[in-house]
Amino acid sequence: MQAALDEARAAAERGEVPVGAVIVKDGEIIARAGNRPRETNDPSAHAEMLAIRGACSALGQERLTGCDLYVTLEPCTMCAAAISFARIRRIYFGATDPKGGAVISGVRFFEQPTCHHAPEVYPGIGETEAAGLLKRFFAERRT
Repeated sequence: MQAALDEARAAAERGEVPVGAVIVKDGEIIARAGNRPRETNDPSAHAEMLAIRGACSALGQERLTGCDLYVTLEPCTMCAAAISFARIRRIYFGATDPKGGAVISGVRFFEQPTCHHAPEVYPGIGETEAAGLLKRFFAERRT
């Protein structure tokens, strides 16, 4: 999770919402990313999406079976769908997102009968630090 938090900090320094993600296979990070929607003018450039793309490219395949995702914020519906389609084995996430999250909040994507693959979910990993990054980022923008 520390590597994901590093990516979140780097995203904040770029003026992006501080969310970071890493994908691990066999104990090694194969992809890492931070949010980049503003930089790329792409609303799909969430940290999870970029990490999934990077991992698929690194492995030369569209499925990430046996891979685990560490992300600092509960994934949204778009990211949850990509996680499912990529067949990621486990998700470890930091802060919950009651407004935009779709894993244990909101639509609870992986619990829907139309979800083809549901990863194991482990919330609250590094939650205090992840939530603190987000709170500081938005507090600075409100003043």
